[in-house]
Amino acid sequence: MVAENLQYLRENLANTCVRIGRDPQSVDLIAVSKTFPAERIEEALAAGLTDFGENYVQEMAEKRKQLDGRGIRWHCIGHLQSNKVKYIIDWVHLIHSVDSIALAEEVQKRSLKAGKRTDVLIEVNTSREATKFGVAPADAEELVRRVRAMPDIRVRGLMTIGPFTDDRGRSREAFRTLRTLFDGMNARTGEPMTVLSMGMTHDYTVALEEGATMLRIGTALFGPRSAA
Repeated sequence: MVAENLQYLRENLANTCVRIGRDPQSVDLIAVSKTFPAERIEEALAAGLTDFGENYVQEMAEKRKQLDGRGIRWHCIGHLQSNKVKYIIDWVHLIHSVDSIALAEEVQKRSLKAGKRTDVLIEVNTSREATKFGVAPADAEELVRRVRAMPDIRVRGLMTIGPFTDDRGRSREAFRTLRTLFDGMNARTGEPMTVLSMGMTHDYTVALEEGATMLRIGTALFGPRSAA
C-alpha cells in the first residue's frame, strides 16, 4: 500500500510542480511515521524513502533501535523539550522545531559535547493559533540571528504548521508569511537558508505553490492513523 500511495503522491507532486514552474527534484519528502510500527517504515524504505519524521523522542529512539543500520535519516518534527535533546543529539538528521533561545542553547551545549554540528529549522507560528508552538513571525528573525551565532548549530531554514482548516486561503496566508520571512532574511544575510518545511497531507499543494522545499507527509503515505 505504501508503494502505491507513494507513486500517486509523487505523480501529484510532479504535476503540481510542472504547473507552477518548479523542478520536482527541488522538493524533499519527509515520511511522517509517528504511531506507525517499524514494519510500515520497512515498507516505505522498500519503496525508496529514506527520510522519516517523528513527533516524540521516545518513539523515534525506539524505532531507530529496531531499524538500526537501514540508512534512515531521522527528523524531529514535533515540539522538543530541552531535557530530551540529549537523547537524540548524536544521530538526529534535522530538528525542525527550534522555537526558543532556551532550546537552542541546549542543542548547542549537547552538540558541543557530542563534537558535532547540528542542523535545525526555526519553527514559526504563522497561523497564530494558541494551540501551536513556534516563535511569533515578528520575533523570528531575531531568534534566527541569535541561533546562528551558536558555533555548533547550523540554521538550515524555517518550518511552520499550517492551520487545521479546509480553507485554502488561510493555509496560503500562513505559508506565504513563512516564505516572506524566509526571503527577507536571505536577502539580509551572507549565509542563505535553503529549507522551507511546510505542508502536510491536507495542504501540501498550497505549500508547494508558496515555495515549500520540504513536505511532511503521513496520512497520504501510510493511511489514516488509529483513533487510539
